[in-house]
Formats: sequence, structure tokens, C-alpha cells
Amino acid sequence: MNTEYSLNCLNPEFTVFTEFCLYFNMRLIGIDPGFARVGYAVIDQIGGQQKLVDYGCLETKKDLSLSRRLLLIADGLRDLIKKYQPQLAAVEKLFFFKNLKTAIDVAQARGAILLTLEEAKLPIVELTPLQVKQALTGYGRADKQQLARLLQLILKLPAKIKQDDASDAVAIALAGLSYQQPSR
Repeated sequence: MNTEYSLNCLNPEFTVFTEFCLYFNMRLIGIDPGFARVGYAVIDQIGGQQKLVDYGCLETKKDLSLSRRLLLIADGLRDLIKKYQPQLAAVEKLFFFKNLKTAIDVAQARGAILLTLEEAKLPIVELTPLQVKQALTGYGRADKQQLARLLQLILKLPAKIKQDDASDAVAIALAGLSYQQPSR
């Protein structure tokens, strides 16, 4: 996917890191953690412009063991890092789950993701869903449909990104460019 778009200011509360990013070229990978499906998006920051390089999902099959699924997530992420060589990663924090088993599985997948990013020596920005929504819309309670429509408009896409996890990863990547200084 090679769609170019530009944004003014994603978040009016710029940090020193954000100001630095706006004037230098960098590549960021955004990740929406999951167990069955991990959303990812790769975005280039070129001066004050952003370019969506690629997005999609890493998927694991239900019939595989937990350890095998975690390995496949880590291997898939390593392949993306090797292919795109990002300089920064933005990862969504776990916020709230109704199903405890799902929360535990996603937390384990998130652990594998964070470990893989650390092994690659990537600085990591961790954002809650509320922070992602605030960074992009200025309103932390925007729903998924509003956010998907905003991404469609920003990216000038003919349709919304179909997979929610990939759409979320694009939003996480964009928010990661503007929201806060990475943890290291």
C-alpha cells in the first residue's frame, strides 16, 4: 500500500520528541496486539508529511498451541522489522477486557511483541486506546467507526480499511508519531 497523505498537527500538545520527529525522516511501526490477529502498520515520517507504507494483520490458527502461536507472532514481527527497518514502534496498551481468558491470551501476545521489539532495540511508545483517539480526533471517546472514517479521509482511501485490527494499527502508528516520547 503506497498511499500518501498529510496531517497538520495530530496532537496540539507537542513534546520535544514530536517536534524532533516532524523535522527528520523516520519510519514507525504501529502494532495492535492480539492473539488470533495482530494488526500492524508501517508509516514513514518525511519532514512534516506522513506516508502509509504498508498495513495488514499477522494471523495465528486456533488449533495451534499457545507457545506456537506466540512464536509465530514474534517471527512475523521480526520479518516485518527486517523488511521495513522501523526506527520507532507504537504499541497499544491493554485497557479493558470483558473476557478474562481473552485478556490473558492478548497479554501474553503483547509480551511476545514487546520482547521482539526490545530485541530489535526499537524505542517503544505505548498508548492506551483513549490516547490514540485523543491524538487523532481530539476526543477520547470516538468510536471505531468514527476513527475508521477519519483514517479513510486522511489516507484518501476509496473505502475504510476492512480489518479492524489493521485499521487500529494505522491509528496507533499515527498517534505514536505525535503523542509522547518513547520509553527506553
